[in-house]
Amino acid sequence: MVMVGSLFLFASLGVAFGDPQPPKKTPDLVNLGKKLYEQNCVPCHGAKGEGKGALADTLTPHPSDFALPLKDWPNTKGNPEKIFGVITKGIPNSAMVGWPQISEKERWGLVYRVMEFSVPPGRKGK
Repeated sequence: MVMVGSLFLFASLGVAFGDPQPPKKTPDLVNLGKKLYEQNCVPCHGAKGEGKGALADTLTPHPSDFALPLKDWPNTKGNPEKIFGVITKGIPNSAMVGWPQISEKERWGLVYRVMEFSVPPGRKGK
């Protein structure tokens, strides 16, 4: 019985401390992400997410271009959990700092916002 309880406890801890699962994408969550993106991300990534913000030319490496097809995103390949991780922890040796100080909900809003910039493969521009 103790062994079963221990297994349950460890399984519960894995869920509690595992990678966060994406919440359902809703218009309210996307709008929250849009607001945060405009306030915090536009200077580097630009209003259209193409990595052409006012500060972009001063940064090495250059900011990510979110208008690329998701599969071509260099750090995440468009995986929502990996995008969340970049927003949370940043990218070492780059100007992309982590944003753990904003809520998990806000970070997921940013995930969904930046994913909206992506152009499907075979299409040019939005």
